[in-house]
Amino acid sequence: MDTKYLEIIKAPVITEKSGNLAQSNQYVFKVDHRANKTEIKQAIEKIFNVKVEEIRTINVKPKKRRVGRYTGLTNRTKKAIVTLAEGQQIELN
Repeated sequence: MDTKYLEIIKAPVITEKSGNLAQSNQYVFKVDHRANKTEIKQAIEKIFNVKVEEIRTINVKPKKRRVGRYTGLTNRTKKAIVTLAEGQQIELN
């Protein structure tokens, strides 16, 4: 497996809402904020060996955070909601 695909897909998002989406054959991943939908689709298909039908992306803006007297911003991220073809499944443990 090519390492560039592993750089695009950072991690799966495991939340209650993403668990509900998994029942309708949709999975949520944190992805590199520079990646486009075509690159995300290729990476998911190569890493998990599945057929992707649709990808929706969400840019998550940085939030202000404060530690003591210092203020700053969290890192910006991008989330991808991946819809798989009928009968396909990704095992996230």
